[in-house]
Order: sequence, then C-alpha cells, then structure tokens
Amino acid sequence: MTIFGKPLSDYVSFCKAFLILIPLVGLVRLALSLSGTPNETARFLSMTVLAWVAIIYCSIRVHNTGFGSYKHLLVVSVLLNLSMQVVSIAAILLAALTGTMNIFSAPEFSFGTSPWLHAAMHVIVGIPAGSLFLWLLGSLALAVTRKMTRAQGQPTRSSI
Repeated sequence: MTIFGKPLSDYVSFCKAFLILIPLVGLVRLALSLSGTPNETARFLSMTVLAWVAIIYCSIRVHNTGFGSYKHLLVVSVLLNLSMQVVSIAAILLAALTGTMNIFSAPEFSFGTSPWLHAAMHVIVGIPAGSLFLWLLGSLALAVTRKMTRAQGQPTRSSI
C-alpha cells in the first residue's frame, strides 16, 4: 500500500519505536489497573503524553531526515493515534465483556457512559479527532523546526 508516494512500511519504520512504546505503556497501565493499583497512580502512565512526545520528535525528524512534509506527517499521526486507540478500545471491551472495570473503563475516564458507547466513541471520535490533533501539533512542531533551521542558515532537505 502506497500513501503519498511512500509505502506504508516506510511510515511504520519511521516511527516504529513509538508504535511499540505507546501500546506497551497502555498495556502496563491496564495491568497495573487490573492488579489493583489505584487509578490515581496508574494514570501517570499516559499513552497520550507519550504520543505528544512522539509526534514532536517525529516532526523534527521528518525535517532533519528529509522524510517528507506535512502530508507525510499526517500518516505518522494516524499510525501513532491508532496504536493508542487499539489498546484503549480493547481494554474498554475487556471491561464490557468481563464486567471487570479497569482504568480505561472507569467513570472518570469514560464520562460515565456504558463501556459499549465509550468504545464506540473511541472509534467514531477518538480515531479521527485524535489523529487530527496529533497532526496539528506535529505540523506546528514541523513549522517551528523549519523556521529555526532557516533562521540558523542551514539548508532544508525536506520537500513541501
């Protein structure tokens, strides 16, 4: 599959470390929750914060390596967000199917909705809105990186 002239495997390779780390953090968070660790403690393991760090890092790397431009960053954003959403949705569905609450299905994280509605909202809203938010954050980081690079007189290697 080719997206914006690059095979999907190039995008996966580009952000592979984060595509492993983000779900790993989510699974550790889930394991802590299921083992009885209070949500107030487990919440410090955040896939969202890690995804923000990942998109800023990847945005700088898009520029510095010449990987691509804003449209290529969009694909990276979608992949990073999907890596979060898959874990979140699976954990919510686990709670729905087993009746065992976990940090992902807790009322303070689910706006008090049913697990089924909560999981559906991750699919309907979380995937597109989360991807768009990451892309906007990454685009801002890419724009700042490009501007700083030009201001320092360094040649740009990425295409627009």
